[in-house]
Amino acid sequence: MTSTDLLLQQVINGLSLGAMYSLLALGFTLVYGIAELINFAHFNVFMVGAMVAMLTLQGFGLVGQETILTGLPLVGTLLAGFAVAMLVCGGIGVGIERVLLRPLRGVKGPAAMITTIGVSYVLFNVVLLTLGSDAKNFPNPLPPIVWHIGGAVLRLREVLIWVIALALMAGLTYFVQYTRLGKAMRATAQDPEAARMMGVEVDRVVMTAFFLGSALAGACGMIFGLYYNLAKVDIGFAAGLRAFTAAVLGGIGNVPGAMLGGVVIGLIEAVSGQTIGTAWTDVIIFGLLVLVLIVRPAGLMGRLAPNKS
Repeated sequence: MTSTDLLLQQVINGLSLGAMYSLLALGFTLVYGIAELINFAHFNVFMVGAMVAMLTLQGFGLVGQETILTGLPLVGTLLAGFAVAMLVCGGIGVGIERVLLRPLRGVKGPAAMITTIGVSYVLFNVVLLTLGSDAKNFPNPLPPIVWHIGGAVLRLREVLIWVIALALMAGLTYFVQYTRLGKAMRATAQDPEAARMMGVEVDRVVMTAFFLGSALAGACGMIFGLYYNLAKVDIGFAAGLRAFTAAVLGGIGNVPGAMLGGVVIGLIEAVSGQTIGTAWTDVIIFGLLVLVLIVRPAGLMGRLAPNKS
């Protein structure tokens, strides 16, 4: 394989990683854009999504391309896995907002952010105590279809990841831009008090942001499992930290920025790991983040705005 083929292969891998990071970054950026809160529980909501998806596929008796217990075809089983993971994670997000964060909404200071850190540890330890710390084999039902592009290999799983991620991102973009609730979310993000005076149910908007962000984390957990064929209790930290970096790099609170940031981080991780070694990957990623924030404090696609308070 020539150096060009190696580079092309890493670009393919980087786009797959970028799709996952973009979905996960959207959860950070949605919540921050609406509530001006960094939801650190998002790290382990993603991990829970991977575990729930794995258990759902196993519950359907997934073996190869057929399911033993239900007889559902592969597509139906995968859709069920996505649906269950997204609904469970979306429900966790709603519970976090409704039960723990809403009473703290008027409290100044870091109380709400610290609460999300505590929730993250609770989720981590609940999964650790129930499922254990060992890596678990994620069902690998996708047929081994590959396409050769020069010396690089494009597998079916990469294509499916791109299609699913693009479909979810397009659906979210349409929802935010063109639906009534999406317009209410944009109004709340700009000025919650003015939106409330115009009849917008701000509580409902904030809860929707948590649901959508957490549901995307659940979908990302399913994609992670299909891509790496494993699920483990500690996967949330590394992937979540890169996704958070992607959200900040693109401009936290900016939906297109989160998508762009995720792709950039994914490409850097894949290409730098191949060219100069994985040990330098974090140095490059976070060095780039610092450099961008020095030049553009709001991120690549963000813009500075006056404090809402």
